[in-house]
Amino acid sequence: MDTSDSTAKLDFIRQIVAEDLKTNKWGGRVHTRFPPEPNGFLHIGHAKAICLNFGIAAENNGLCNLRFDDTNPIKEEAEYIDAIIEDVRWLGFDWQDRLYYASDYFEQMYQYAVQLIKKGNAYVCDLNAEQIREYRGTLTTPGKNSPYRNRSVEENLDLFERMRAGEFPDGSRTLRAKIDMASPNLNMRDPVMYRILHATHHRTDDKWCIYPTYDWAHGLEDSIEKITHSICTLEFENHRPLYDWFLDQLGVHHPQQIEFARLNLSYTVMSKRKLQQLVQEAKVNGWDDPRMPTISGMRRRGYSPESIREFCRRIGVNKFNSTVDIALLEHCVRQDLNKRSPRVMAVLRPLKVIIDNYRKEKVEELEAVNNPEDPSAGTRKVPFSQELYIERDDFMEEPPKKFYRLAPGREVRLRYAYFITCNNVIKNADGQVIELHCTYDPATRGGDAPDGRKVKATLHWVSAHHAIEAEVRLYDHLFTKENPDDVEQGNDFKSNLNPNSLETLVSCRVEPSLAGATPGSRYQFERLGYFCTDPDSSAGKLIFNRTVTLRDPWAKIQKAQQNR
Repeated sequence: MDTSDSTAKLDFIRQIVAEDLKTNKWGGRVHTRFPPEPNGFLHIGHAKAICLNFGIAAENNGLCNLRFDDTNPIKEEAEYIDAIIEDVRWLGFDWQDRLYYASDYFEQMYQYAVQLIKKGNAYVCDLNAEQIREYRGTLTTPGKNSPYRNRSVEENLDLFERMRAGEFPDGSRTLRAKIDMASPNLNMRDPVMYRILHATHHRTDDKWCIYPTYDWAHGLEDSIEKITHSICTLEFENHRPLYDWFLDQLGVHHPQQIEFARLNLSYTVMSKRKLQQLVQEAKVNGWDDPRMPTISGMRRRGYSPESIREFCRRIGVNKFNSTVDIALLEHCVRQDLNKRSPRVMAVLRPLKVIIDNYRKEKVEELEAVNNPEDPSAGTRKVPFSQELYIERDDFMEEPPKKFYRLAPGREVRLRYAYFITCNNVIKNADGQVIELHCTYDPATRGGDAPDGRKVKATLHWVSAHHAIEAEVRLYDHLFTKENPDDVEQGNDFKSNLNPNSLETLVSCRVEPSLAGATPGSRYQFERLGYFCTDPDSSAGKLIFNRTVTLRDPWAKIQKAQQNR
């Protein structure tokens, strides 16, 4: 990779990598990793980290590992591991044969801990969790040494071995690093390395009853795998001196840790704990609910992996925490789906139209364009008959001045079909419009009127006798506030949940070409937005999720931001 002219154009992490290659710091190697904890599903913030780690490796002919930090058997499940693997693959990345687990290294980590004990740099402590917090001190006051800090090496080795053998109850003892209880960095005040936990691990079963803390395991995993660039989010910046201390004391391979700002997205939460709370309290319908910012939720909603990767490219990486407007993500989704989604016609709130001067038994096959952005997509045939459905919102009995769609006495165009004029309105006993009687002009098939007259609206429609009934789920933001954590006293983030984030329409009609729609198939419903076939669909019941609407506010938002 020639970095002589391109470094200035790169983000700060890629500049570091380019400089390291230039100076041959790692022998020309670039080796990164994506290290999720298997205690929940991945979200859009993880997608940023995935794109960054796998992207930097690919750009520099390097390697990227997928590694599970499975150090806490209480919170981890095989379900999460399977979901994470599926998500990373779906985003388009491949770790080849480099799938690892922290649990692969449990024995090696234990031996490293023994080394530190023998050097006098670790000790077994009998303080409980509450006492450890009390002894730790605060940001303004130094901590106090544990009364067990000066145990002999022999006693510590014996106790640590007995901890491993299962002689002591949970929480009764820990192994702690012996660093500096007066350090201004709280992470350096004799942090816990091992805790006793008699719990079955999803991979090692009951082999272990002591488990490494994340702070002890994190740097060791990177070292064992010979990672060159350990890329983390900013919350790990204060932990870096601790990781450095561990690796330096052991004298092992020492990767370079680089921190970047995590992704915050408006109208959602990125805390895995809070997302889990929404799932457990049934505020949403599982981790893959299309309202969730999880990768599985976005996949179910109809987001494409290409659009998520483009979003991550556009937001870039930096050192400062900020919130990205969700409108940018939706803009990337629209741009991608506009290029690749077939156009179809669907009516979400049907209103029947009868064309009185069209023969009842007649059916025409009209030609419709599959995607104007992609000429190779070709055309399809849609049936046209006397009885049609249009959108209820496309008719008004007493229209205001700027309403150009169908109204009594008004003429409009039906997409790919004819001009029709509304002549009569049928209502039920409650005064609700249930049927329109219209006439059509046979000379206007598929185009303009021969006499040059114009209409101001083109409506989508479906043939009543050929359409397929479908359920359509309309999704909106999960929260009503840009920052869901902005709450009144006494409330939590759930008080800002949007009660209208899901509207389910059960009597929609879609054109017959959608009869074979498979789960995950994406379409543009003309004039309505982008939709995706839901996995709950079956041969007898089609279900579609609205991915995004057609209206794209991003350009307006950008302009407003520039004018501030």
